[in-house]
Amino acid sequence: MGIEVLLASDGAALQLLKAECPHLPAFELPSYRIRYETANMVRNIAWQLPRITYAIRAEQWATERLVAEHQIDGIISDNRYGCFSKRAKSAFITHQLHLQVPNALLEWGANRVLRQALKKFDRIWVPDVAGAPNLSGKLSHSTESLSLPVQYIGPLTRMEKFDSTPEYDVAVVLSGPEPQRSILEQRLLEQAMTLPRRFIFIRGKTQSREQYFVSENVELVSYLTSRDLNEVLMASKVIVCRAGYSSIMDLVALGKKALLIPTPGQTEQEYLARYLSEQQLFVSQSQDAIDLESGLNGLSKTTGFRPGQFETDGFREALEFFRG
Repeated sequence: MGIEVLLASDGAALQLLKAECPHLPAFELPSYRIRYETANMVRNIAWQLPRITYAIRAEQWATERLVAEHQIDGIISDNRYGCFSKRAKSAFITHQLHLQVPNALLEWGANRVLRQALKKFDRIWVPDVAGAPNLSGKLSHSTESLSLPVQYIGPLTRMEKFDSTPEYDVAVVLSGPEPQRSILEQRLLEQAMTLPRRFIFIRGKTQSREQYFVSENVELVSYLTSRDLNEVLMASKVIVCRAGYSSIMDLVALGKKALLIPTPGQTEQEYLARYLSEQQLFVSQSQDAIDLESGLNGLSKTTGFRPGQFETDGFREALEFFRG
C-alpha cells in the first residue's frame, strides 16, 4: 500500500520482530513483564496490577513520543492498551471482547474496565469470522451489545500450507511467559525421550540461535524465523503447542492436528482448549496431567481444521482504514 512501517515492542517479541524484519526501524516499549506463577489467574494478575497499570501509562507516553518524532499517522496495537494517540488513527487487535474470569462479580468488573480501555481506539479488529463456526467462541461472540467499532477481519497467520515430505513425527512449539514455558519444556522432554517417535522442540528463546540433539530422537532449536518454522511444521505429522490464539490461527492455515496444553492460570487458553476439543478438532491436556503418549494417540480421533476452511487474508480490506 506504500505505507512506511515502524515496529515497536519489548523483550522476546521485539527480538523476533527484528529477526523477521531486519530492514524496518524498531523501537522498544515498556514491558508488562507478566508472569504466571500459579494456576490462579485472578491472583496472578492482582499482585502484578500496579506494575501493569504503570506499564500501560508508560507505553502511552512512549507512543506519544514516537507519534510526534516520526509523524506517525496510524497505529496497529496488538493487545497493547497504551498504544494509541489522538493524533493518529488507531486499531486494536484482540480476540477477547468478553473476558473469562472464574468469578461472576470479578468478570463483570473486568469487562467494564476492558470496555473503557477499548473505547480509546478507533477500530477493534477481531481476527476471527463473525458467524459460526468460528475459532474463538464466546470470547469474541456474544449477543451482548458492546457499543464498540468492532470489525471481524478473519484469522491472522504467518503460516501457509504446502506439500512437504514428513521429517518429524512431532513438532513441539513452546511459547508464553516464564516460568510456565520452562516447566512445560522439561515435562515434555522427559516423556518425549522415552517414546519411539522423532521430535523437534522449538523452544521460543530468541536470545541466541542454538540447535542440537538431547537424545537420539529429540532435537532442540532455540527459535525459528517464520519461513523456517513454516517448513518444520509442514514437515511434522502432528504438533504440540499452547492453546494461545495465535497458535490456533496457525493451525487453521496448516491444517495440522494438534495436542493443546493451555498455560496454567490463563483462563482464555483454558477456555479455547476446552471449546475446540469438545468439537473434536484437537486434543487438550492440562500441564499438570500431561500424558504425551496418550495425547498423541488420541489425535487419530480428531479432525483438525480443513485446509481453506477460513480465509486468512481478510485483513487486507481492514487496512484500507489507514488510507483516508
